[in-house]
This record gives sequence, C-alpha cells and structure tokens, in this order.
Amino acid sequence: MTNSTPTAALSAAGVSIWLDDLSRSRISSGNLTALIAEKNVVGVTTNPSIFEAAITKSDDYKAELKKFSAAGVSAEEAVFELTTADVADGCDIFAGVADATKGVDGRVSIEVDPRKAWDTAGTFEEAKRLYAKVDKKNVLIKIPATLEGLAAITSTLGEGISVNVTLIFSLDRYRAVMNAFLSGLELAKANGHNLADIHSVASFFVSRVDLEIDNRLDAIGTEEAASLKGKAGLANARLAYQAFEEVFSSERWALLADAGALPQRPLWASTGVKNPAYPDTLYVTELVAVNVVNTMPEKTLDATFDHGVVTGDTITGTYEEANALLNQLEGLGISYNDVVGILETEGLDKFVASWKDLLNHVQEALDAAGSEG
Repeated sequence: MTNSTPTAALSAAGVSIWLDDLSRSRISSGNLTALIAEKNVVGVTTNPSIFEAAITKSDDYKAELKKFSAAGVSAEEAVFELTTADVADGCDIFAGVADATKGVDGRVSIEVDPRKAWDTAGTFEEAKRLYAKVDKKNVLIKIPATLEGLAAITSTLGEGISVNVTLIFSLDRYRAVMNAFLSGLELAKANGHNLADIHSVASFFVSRVDLEIDNRLDAIGTEEAASLKGKAGLANARLAYQAFEEVFSSERWALLADAGALPQRPLWASTGVKNPAYPDTLYVTELVAVNVVNTMPEKTLDATFDHGVVTGDTITGTYEEANALLNQLEGLGISYNDVVGILETEGLDKFVASWKDLLNHVQEALDAAGSEG
C-alpha cells in the first residue's frame, strides 16, 4: 500500500476505507485489486441499489441470464445466484486483507432481501441462506436496523455469522443495535462459537440527515437557520461515536472481550456529499477516529485520494458542541425524532423499490433471452 497519500493518512489515523460499490466488471477488470494497492481500500459494501445498477446497466450478466432462462430459473433465484457469486468473488479478492487484519477488514457485505426488513424470522433465515451460499469467511450479512431486525441480528450473530447492521439514523436505535450485538455475542458464546471469529459493523448514515434537515432549515429561512446547514449529519455521527465509546467500555462488554470478542465498529455510510456547496470530502475528513469504517462511493473515494486533508481525530472532544447543535435545531422546531423516523422509512422504501426494479429488469432479461432461443 502507498504511504504518502490522503487515503494512506486516513488509514493511519484508524479509519478503514471501504468502497460502497460492486460489479462484475470491477472484479474482472482488476479494478478492486488496484484500489486495494493504490487507494487503501480494505473492504466493500453493497446494497439493492448497487446491484440494480450493476446487473441492469451492463452486459456482464447476459450469458448467465440466458442460461437461467433456458433452465426456467425465476427472477428471484437469478438475482440470488448473480449477487452471491459477485460477493464470493469479491471476498476472494479481499482474502489477503482479511488474513492480514485477522478478519477485521477484507470484508464484503451482502444484504438480505429488503422486503423482509419487517420480518424477524424471514430475515434470520435469509441471512443464514446468504451466508451458506457465499461460503466465505470474510462475508458480512447486512441486516436493516428496523425494530423487527434487532432480534434477527442477535440470532444471526448467535449462529456465529458476522453482520453489517445497516440503515441506522438515530442514536436511540444505534444503542439498540449495540445491545443486539452484545446479546448476539452472548448467545454465540453459549452456543460454543469462537467469539474472535465473529465481526460486525453498525452502518450509521450521515449525508441523508443533512439533506432532510437542510430542507427544513431552508423553509425556516432565518439567518440562524442558515448558519446550521450542513452540520447535523456530523453532529449526529459524532454523538454515535460517543455512544460507541460508552458501550464498549462497559462491564458487560469487558466480559465478552475477555472471551475474545472484538467490538462492533461504527461505519459511516451515505458519505457522498449531496449539496455541491459543501466540501466533497466533508463526511470523510470530519469523521476521523480510531476503530471506524468509512464506506465511500467511488466519487468520494477519488476526491479523498486527490485532495482530502486528514488532520487526525476530528470526533473525540466534539460531543458537547454536537449536543448543543441538535438542541438548537429542536429549538427551531426541527424534531430529531421526526427526522430520523422519516429517514428510516424513506431508506427502506428506496431499497425495496430498487429490489423490485432489479427483479423486474432481470425478469425482462430472462424473457428476452428466452425469446432469442
């Protein structure tokens, strides 16, 4: 790896850089391997939107879709086969990173069918099915942090399966996620699993918080409101890190750590800047601390590599200011609970819509392949 670039400095400051994208062309072209060597990328995350783009906007999957069509494979099963194959190949590319970091990094994530986000038992069964199909030690199974998902997270970890908890927007839900993680490790220990082999991240979304709150600040239209734009996402994430520090210094955690467990790291997701008026590395350089992951779309990764200014830890010591910011927003009539509730609903709706679009496009491709004979 290089040692004189902004991404190298970010890694040295304790941030694991993961790419928020995966496609067959990235794998076959050597792009992922190059990103590991050149830009300090040590993992990959995926979601339904990413797979929808990968499969429907290239010809890389055409031959397999034709084969599936001839065999009478359903769209759902075709999607399952295509996405798990890509993730398994991605895991192979990152196997060296996983070995070098004892499984902490070198991870590739794949998400359960988002339509099951409100179905505890269905999510758990899907997590086990995905894990068995990918069959790689460095896979992470993504489970949305819905109320129904919390028990599924615990059950999945209890089976010794590593988990990426996704779509976290609120501090209360994040604390519930960490509790589900600890409960999962306690269950895994009771089930005889080696806790050192179980890994987890908690994906806390950042830029979408600013997008929602900035719109509300614009509607208020005062100077005070304008002065608060672009600050809530950082404040929310920084307070999440404070919660992380508290939970993973508790007596309950100490018992698990003594048994070999590793902490569930915060992962900053949705780190692409939505407002062009803000620095394009805002949600990277302003969220630096040890034991965090930042998963970036390629545009954000490239911006960070090109001109990111890494000044060390930009999280610890900011908690009082972050709390004051959220209180100030409440004082202007912007309800934190309302914002995060809307964001969770919208986030899940978008993933479900992307999944349905993917199924529809794959069905169309299967039909077209069948008509070609």
